[in-house]
Amino acid sequence: MDRAAILERLFALIEPFNAKGVPLGEATRFAEDLEFDSLTVMDLVANMEDEWDINIPLNILPDLETVGDVADAIRKLKAEA
Repeated sequence: MDRAAILERLFALIEPFNAKGVPLGEATRFAEDLEFDSLTVMDLVANMEDEWDINIPLNILPDLETVGDVADAIRKLKAEA
């Protein structure tokens, strides 16, 4: 799966949660830049799982700090599926 396509769709999934209108990029951080709380993160994870038909293990979430990290994880999970 093309990483650029994953990023583009990921930006679209994040946008409804982006209340502050933070410009989105690969280096955008969920906690620091977007100020997402745990409920918002779980809603976003559910949307990503539905979008790509994957299961994102909860134990990897702390390692996914940026949008780019998430794109890489989705690409890896799709390749393993």
